[in-house]
Amino acid sequence: MTSLRRLWYRYSPQLYLSELLEKRWMEPIIPFILMCVVFLVFALIIPGYVSFIQLQQLMRSFPEQAFVAMAMAIAILSGGIDLSVGAVFAMANFVALYLLQILGLPFPVAVLGVLAWGAFIGAVNGGLIAYAKTRPFLTTMVVLIVVRAAYNKLTAAFTDELASGYADSPTWDFIGIGSIGGIPVNMACLVVIGIAAHFYLTRIRPGVHIMAVGSSRKAARHAGINVKFSLFFAYVLSGLLTSFGGLLYAARQNSAGTDTGVGWEVNALAAAVVGGISLSGGRGTISRALIGAAIIFLLINGLVQLGTHGSLTSAAIGFILLAAVGFNVKFVKNKGKILQKIYVSPSLVEFTAPPSIERGSGSVYAENDRLKSVEAIALNRIEGPEDVILDRKDNLYTVNRNGSIIRFLAPDYETREEFARIGGRPLGLAFDRDENLLVCVAAMGVYGVKPDRTVFKVTDETNRTWYRFKDDARLWLADDLDVAPDGKIYFSDATTRYDLSDWALDGFEGRGNGRLVCHDPATGKTRTILKNLAFPNGICIAHDGQSVLWASTWLCKIYRYWIAGEKAGQLEILIDNLPGYPDNINRASDGNYWLAFVGLRSPVYDLAMADPAFRVRMVKQIPPDEWLCPGINYGCVIKFNDEGEVLESLWDPGAQQHPTITSMREHKGYLYIGGLENNRIGRLKLPNADPGWTGWDSYWGSKRRPGPGAAAPETRVGHVARA
Repeated sequence: MTSLRRLWYRYSPQLYLSELLEKRWMEPIIPFILMCVVFLVFALIIPGYVSFIQLQQLMRSFPEQAFVAMAMAIAILSGGIDLSVGAVFAMANFVALYLLQILGLPFPVAVLGVLAWGAFIGAVNGGLIAYAKTRPFLTTMVVLIVVRAAYNKLTAAFTDELASGYADSPTWDFIGIGSIGGIPVNMACLVVIGIAAHFYLTRIRPGVHIMAVGSSRKAARHAGINVKFSLFFAYVLSGLLTSFGGLLYAARQNSAGTDTGVGWEVNALAAAVVGGISLSGGRGTISRALIGAAIIFLLINGLVQLGTHGSLTSAAIGFILLAAVGFNVKFVKNKGKILQKIYVSPSLVEFTAPPSIERGSGSVYAENDRLKSVEAIALNRIEGPEDVILDRKDNLYTVNRNGSIIRFLAPDYETREEFARIGGRPLGLAFDRDENLLVCVAAMGVYGVKPDRTVFKVTDETNRTWYRFKDDARLWLADDLDVAPDGKIYFSDATTRYDLSDWALDGFEGRGNGRLVCHDPATGKTRTILKNLAFPNGICIAHDGQSVLWASTWLCKIYRYWIAGEKAGQLEILIDNLPGYPDNINRASDGNYWLAFVGLRSPVYDLAMADPAFRVRMVKQIPPDEWLCPGINYGCVIKFNDEGEVLESLWDPGAQQHPTITSMREHKGYLYIGGLENNRIGRLKLPNADPGWTGWDSYWGSKRRPGPGAAAPETRVGHVARA
């Protein structure tokens, strides 16, 4: 039964549902479902509705309305509206017939003429709205009235010529009645232009500018976007799309009736709204407009085939649209609340009682005073030194909350300078063989700083997990790293579901959201080695270079992953059931390893981890600031060896000097201590440490310990036997 519970919570449907709702393409899910329902209903009640001939006819009749809906959508996304699309569509139909059938112009010239008409009207609308600052609603309504009146006059004046006219053009006939692989030509045009329009608005700079202007003109202006031109061009695009739809309609119908395009602006507006495009602008896509257009088209076409009276058809469409819009608006409004309630998906974690930390208990973890009088370096001159490291010249480096790397110069560490500004939130640090300072940056990836202070990107993505809805190709929370003897960089991506602002929620879940990643500078490739890890944190290459040690913070374990030798590729638990939450791991001068506890376990939280249902109810029923969370405010430093034996512990009772210990580095007989929330760097004199040992020498210099079969360094000074 326990195995089934563990499996259920490990692969909880709630996890996949939350990741699904998080996707942007899930926003139009309600209109998409409605479109499918409408189609299925008519398929059931109308004989032959899904026959090939009927489907082909639907595809041949739909594109013109879809182009008008796309035109309306672009105007709305820019923050406006275009009520003239119906009249512009009708006039484009007339212009196409006039140029081809009456004037007898070649087909390419007629096409250019029709598009020029649409661009001209779009320029009129855009010029008045963007530069004369007129209201979009009134401006386009006036243009609608004027163009519709002109269309009625022109069609009346050329009735006989249009009725007897004929365009001797195979291309014209092919566009009107031809097909490509069974797909009508106009439908193929819609697919191609629809895809192009989608990429234009989401990937191409001028299109992105239109979306930005629709979201906030003030913000777009501050970002350096030419707001007036973006608005102007949005209406030009609207006119072009509308006129192209009119061209296709003319090729298919070869007539210009008085009712052509009448009411299409209302249908286009309804299509945009039903598709989920915000009338306030800046939120929506072309695909949503096409979904909305399909809903309107299917409703009208289906009701007409059923013989429904025109007034009843309009009433039915109005009722359905009202319900769909209300439901869709409600869904969009509450989607965030729904996601907040179900996103945190706790898993089953069962702990055994931890070793005692009680003072005087005789346990190696027993509380003591060894960190109580630690010397404070850079007091109140640093914010959140999550990791610390020293170079060959004894200079001290640490990370700062504002996105910079700070260096304190030896020997007294009084001189403070900004070594580099990277941005983001820098975390783990490591030096490579070329003395580049490598750093993990939350939400950005892994970066490096050369000795001349040049900042460069190492990697910001890895291979994606193909079966997940959530795109985990980019690095979410690169945490700590180390460099192997062959130059490969091993680092932890602590979680792919949360960022630094709510990283503690990953502990609330207790599931394997993290991964161990390797970047090879020689090939430039990054790949995930281990996945589904519970907040992998501290990374340390073993002294012999044969394995990677890493900490699972929420499972309170230390793992060893073999990267060389006979066990290459194997994973094993090195230390189990720690009494605290492990963070960074680093080498010690005696061949052992230092480990930081960022917090201590409590019996209450251990019990909560064994009851995922309790944590689910907690998320749904009480505010986040009242959730039961891990105790990340009181820790210590321990030392362990290659066999997983804990040798000693160092405590700061009451956490007066170091409330959150996340890292420590040994250097020339001293232990330097950092913390995620601290305002200082601690320094402790180690009585039995090698006073000449440095981390640099341990990795790249005279005190590097080669693995089996590796060549020893030319000079081997001060070798310290492993404990």
